[in-house]
Amino acid sequence: MDEFLAEVRQLFSWLNTELFKVGETAITYGSFFRVLIILIVTYIISRVLQNALRRFASYRKSLAQSSVYALTRITHYVVMLVGALIAVSSIGIDLTKFAIFASALGIGVGFGLQNLISNFTAGIMLLFEKTLKVGDFVELESGVTGEVQEINIRSTIITTNDNIDIVVPNSEFVNGRVTNWTMRDTIRRLKVEFGVAYGTDKELVRKAVLEAASRVPHTLDDGSHRPPQVWLTEFGDSSLNFELVVWLQPEAVNRPSAVKAAFMWEIHTSLEEYDIEIPFPQRDLHIRSWAEDAQLKMGSLEAKEKKRSTKSAKNKRPENDAAEEL
Repeated sequence: MDEFLAEVRQLFSWLNTELFKVGETAITYGSFFRVLIILIVTYIISRVLQNALRRFASYRKSLAQSSVYALTRITHYVVMLVGALIAVSSIGIDLTKFAIFASALGIGVGFGLQNLISNFTAGIMLLFEKTLKVGDFVELESGVTGEVQEINIRSTIITTNDNIDIVVPNSEFVNGRVTNWTMRDTIRRLKVEFGVAYGTDKELVRKAVLEAASRVPHTLDDGSHRPPQVWLTEFGDSSLNFELVVWLQPEAVNRPSAVKAAFMWEIHTSLEEYDIEIPFPQRDLHIRSWAEDAQLKMGSLEAKEKKRSTKSAKNKRPENDAAEEL
């Protein structure tokens, strides 16, 4: 038995080979694998706790999805931090010596990690605040619009209506202006602009456009909000400008471009059915004024040409008779 144990120790003796030193503590292959195993176990524990929290939240309907998401992410970070501290302590490194690493980190922040620390802090703020949550439809100051899919510690993933995933740094949500279309309510009002020719009956325009709005399935007309309305907003250069003001169904809020296109299609169909003219810019040309200006311009050109030919005749060199004789 002793011989077997000796052979086993001999077989795994390479685990005691020193890789490097941290201060006076030698880091061996064995300590490296010990740290790796502790981190893997910590990650598994974190996943189990997150799944338990989600399962608990599924039974408690009073918990908001955003609160559950924030709680699971914070749990993950805390468990991983505790596991990392345990792993470091298991190899004999005194945690008080991490002041050296903290100083190095401070220098790194001064030389180029400001954005990383800023995004990290912004991610913590987003997880605790309720101004942004998974599933919200947002519009950033840069013009990016889409649905929030994930809020990570450094960045947030937004999926646009074209199914394109955009990774946005968290600091952009904290430092910039963010329009959250679904923060408190998922019902929104849409304004669709259109114009008709001068002289058109306004009541006929109202009738045609309201019929168009009723044919679009995205129109909200359940009595909880005002029904669709048609507003005369401007006397344009060549048209009377109107707006269709309509409240949308909750599922239509996240598709503003497609919804507006649907209303524009039906409005155009209704205007054609009622023979309502859709104007276009027009300009009047005064041919008489143009002819007079052209004649004056032609007369000026002829006078200049005559003057040039007269001047050329005066400055014409005399012929060299002697040269011709030669």
